Amino acid sequence: MKRKGQVVAHIDLDYFFAQIEELRNPGIADKPVVVCVYSGRTEDSGVVSSANYIARRYGVKAGIPIVRAKALLKGTDAVFLPMRRDEYAQISEQVMEILREFADVVEVESIDEASLDISSRVGDDYSKAMELGSEIKRRIRELLGLKCTIGIACNKVVAKIAADVAKPDGLRIVKPEETSSFLAELPVEKLPGVGEKLRTKLAELGVKTIGDLAQLSMDKLHQLVGEKTATYLKLAARGEYYEPVAERRERKQISRIITLKQNTRDVEEIMRQLSTPINDVLTKAESMGVSFSGVGIIAISTNLRIITRSKTLNEPVDRQLLMDTVRHLFNALLNEQPSLMLRRAGVRLFDLKPASRQTSLTFFQ
Repeated sequence: MKRKGQVVAHIDLDYFFAQIEELRNPGIADKPVVVCVYSGRTEDSGVVSSANYIARRYGVKAGIPIVRAKALLKGTDAVFLPMRRDEYAQISEQVMEILREFADVVEVESIDEASLDISSRVGDDYSKAMELGSEIKRRIRELLGLKCTIGIACNKVVAKIAADVAKPDGLRIVKPEETSSFLAELPVEKLPGVGEKLRTKLAELGVKTIGDLAQLSMDKLHQLVGEKTATYLKLAARGEYYEPVAERRERKQISRIITLKQNTRDVEEIMRQLSTPINDVLTKAESMGVSFSGVGIIAISTNLRIITRSKTLNEPVDRQLLMDTVRHLFNALLNEQPSLMLRRAGVRLFDLKPASRQTSLTFFQ
């Protein structure tokens, strides 16, 4: 059943892994960039994990063998890089923290995708939804240097399809009254859950578009895929699958990032500007009823290189200890890299666990 006034935004971080590598090394941004999972058996054994849009124009896509990708890109100045999942995961967590500022509920669907319930933020006003989507894109770009695509609609499925249609770096609004016409002419494989095998079976029944699927009899669909899947496909094809946005997993960290008032490597100036974000993460941890033992910093250079440092503490962390640890981490980083100039800075708390033996984050019994 439709939830009255539901508005959902789906965020997709464009070619996420490869985009991070472009930020790390801007000199490769105009080349085909391929991020790979190497198996180690031979120099080129393994599969492609991510590719930028330049590489995709040659037919390179996730899941194909590295050898095949190299053959497709033969004669180009393509760059092949190993996947650094831990770093990508940290940056993903930072994105999700930004998204939580804009929504009542954030459903993290994968390392590079999330759905947001923004209903209470925009009401039924899709003009406000457009403004909110633009602000989300601006904030992620400003704080992390990343481009994303956003689809906004009355449910998760339509919002996800809208984002897929709008890639890359797009924003697509589908108002409730536009849903049927928006879906009708799209290839049926655009519907989440319709893979190549099911697409082939549907084609045999003359179903080529989402509109065709919406018109297919329930009996035929039931015979093809079973009752549960048939019910989903039928509702989704009609734009009427209203599964709620729901948190799927526990948060792994709490973080805040700011743009510094001016580029600097002055640690005390960085600490002054981080005072409020540090209070914010402490307040958030307390409201969640969690304690933490991990403290990290996020440093974003003037060329948008993202650097993180962290420390695990073996004692309860109050505000002063958090400030001291953050200061120490920034000092160590800037001493290690004498030419590093920061444009943005942030703090993160990790190793979260229920705060069972404390009444607050600043008063321990």
